[in-house]
Amino acid sequence: MSKPDIKTRAAEQSSSMSDEQQAAIRMVANDLHRLNTSVMKAVDAGVSVELIRAARHHGGDGNFGDLLTPVIVTRN
Repeated sequence: MSKPDIKTRAAEQSSSMSDEQQAAIRMVANDLHRLNTSVMKAVDAGVSVELIRAARHHGGDGNFGDLLTPVIVTRN
């Protein structure tokens, strides 16, 4: 049996979330899309970009999120 596609899985997961949680996830998804676009533009401009987990934010009730920092490499 094959896995459902990402849109189907996302819809199933979000259906059990509160409105506030859904809004927060949409914000993360939108920001991630912009980050990916920025990374591609930086690579096209001639630099390498590596995103490293710099820290982990804990919400105090078992939830957590990884915080990232970029490592930029240029070739002269």
